[in-house]
Amino acid sequence: MSSQALAFTHRFEPGAADLSPLLLLHGTGGDESDLLPLGRAVAPGAALLSPRGPVSENGAPRFFRRLAEGVFDEADLRRRTEDLADFVAAARDRYGLPAPVALGFSNGANIAAAMLMQRPETLAGAVLIRPMVPFAVPPRADLGGRPVLVLSGVMDPIVPVENARRLAAQLTAAGAAVEHRVLPAGHGLSQAEIGLSADWIRTLPRPALA
Repeated sequence: MSSQALAFTHRFEPGAADLSPLLLLHGTGGDESDLLPLGRAVAPGAALLSPRGPVSENGAPRFFRRLAEGVFDEADLRRRTEDLADFVAAARDRYGLPAPVALGFSNGANIAAAMLMQRPETLAGAVLIRPMVPFAVPPRADLGGRPVLVLSGVMDPIVPVENARRLAAQLTAAGAAVEHRVLPAGHGLSQAEIGLSADWIRTLPRPALA
């Protein structure tokens, strides 16, 4: 593991040991504070780990480079996924955390999906809000029943529902327990999804206490 693994600018809020921590992954233009209110709303009392994406796109933080809207620099995505997974491992050691559940929006959901496929040991599960297929050819992964909630918007102008369905199918084929909900929404987060995410997170098994 790189000695720079904790070099991500981030915020950490401690929480109850018997609740799965959340790894909060913001969308383009967000930062390490962006999803903290969402994390508190969907998992009250849980520890929150929220890094800032290290890539700048015209001043807007992202977790990896893209070549155009919806066209990812996959070499950069693979490298940044490794870096983020190393950060999570180092943060778990620093803060004494079990494997987190990712809560990612848009760009953050995309790197969470990439991490499930590329470094599946990093996450206990994921809530992916407005994700799309990250890899043209996904890495082979065994997700061993990890729970994943995919939330898509039927009116999303950026991510067609069919793309999100392909992602859900890829994750299912890799062994994840996927629930895919298509909502009457665009690309932005809707109020209904806060309740859906909170209800889904409450169904997750609690981490084993040391």
